[in-house]
Amino acid sequence: MITSKTIANGILRALAIVVALYLLLMFVYKIQSVITYIFIAILLSMMSNPIIAFLKNKLKFPHIAAVITALVLFVCIMAGFIMLFVPLIITQSENLSLLDTVKLEQDVTNLINQVNTYFSNHDIDTEQLVKEADLTSKLNFNFIPEFIDSLVGILSGFGIGFASVLFITFFFLKDQKQMDTAFRKLLPDAHEEKILISIRKIDNLLSRYFIGLFLQITVLFILYLIVLLIFGVQNALIIAFITALLNIIPYIGPLIATVLVIVLTMLGLMGPETQGEMLSTTLYVVIGYSIAQVIDNNVSAPIIFSNSVKSHPLEIFLVILISGLVFGILGMIVAVPIYTAIKVVAKEFLPKNAFVKMLTKDL
Repeated sequence: MITSKTIANGILRALAIVVALYLLLMFVYKIQSVITYIFIAILLSMMSNPIIAFLKNKLKFPHIAAVITALVLFVCIMAGFIMLFVPLIITQSENLSLLDTVKLEQDVTNLINQVNTYFSNHDIDTEQLVKEADLTSKLNFNFIPEFIDSLVGILSGFGIGFASVLFITFFFLKDQKQMDTAFRKLLPDAHEEKILISIRKIDNLLSRYFIGLFLQITVLFILYLIVLLIFGVQNALIIAFITALLNIIPYIGPLIATVLVIVLTMLGLMGPETQGEMLSTTLYVVIGYSIAQVIDNNVSAPIIFSNSVKSHPLEIFLVILISGLVFGILGMIVAVPIYTAIKVVAKEFLPKNAFVKMLTKDL
């Protein structure tokens, strides 16, 4: 028999669960950077294992020496990427000193007037619409130097994160056997096999996902590079690499890449002899980038999301959207790998659940 006391206890229990989940999410939100560092360290450890195995088995390196050598190799690769950015930073810093925002606003105003004249010649009255919108008074390109300053701040924070990831990865690799043994001891005997099977499936799916993501970035890099070279943009190789790499941020990454290429293209055309070509060249580059992103969205992305992690595009979109709202950009980056791992575990431990069966029917 249901009594008021039973109902009250049920409400209190549900409230306690909701509060506990809220506190857990808040805690995870506060330490999201640390979770991201650990996640990247795990991926880096997985990538380092073949190198370490080669050094130990073929070259007879001691374990510690192999671990240090593998990490030094990654540091050298990262240093090489950073050195690629130095010419870009120097060039754009010089161009910033030539940036005349007033002249730039005048050029945009002239462009609007030319567009207005074109439509007027075709019996389309846009002059009144332009006046009502008051576009010219709202134009302000002072955001460009501020954007570059914020980008520098992000890069400085990246250095701290990179050092943290290396430190965590070193101990993951150094004490890998001890961690593996301790992990197996912690597993309950009744579920040990299911957990190990889940780990193997997760490793396989995520390996396919990251290989696909690498191929996607490579294709975008090539397409972006072609566009930039066609229109003679300075530092085309570096800009193409940076904007292609931004694609690791789902959905928002391409938008950031477009804004960034607009800024860098305009800064690259700050000289007096190229000032007049600035707007037209930037417009052509944006069109080229848009075409490349259309190709990516309709070819590369569906293959990666649908085939590598066995998830529907709408399902992936919702997961990324929720992760982005809760955890920000870092949440969007790790959303697909974490969601894939959760699906694999759910299929192993809840195979008869109707909802789980629906989500994992392709796994």
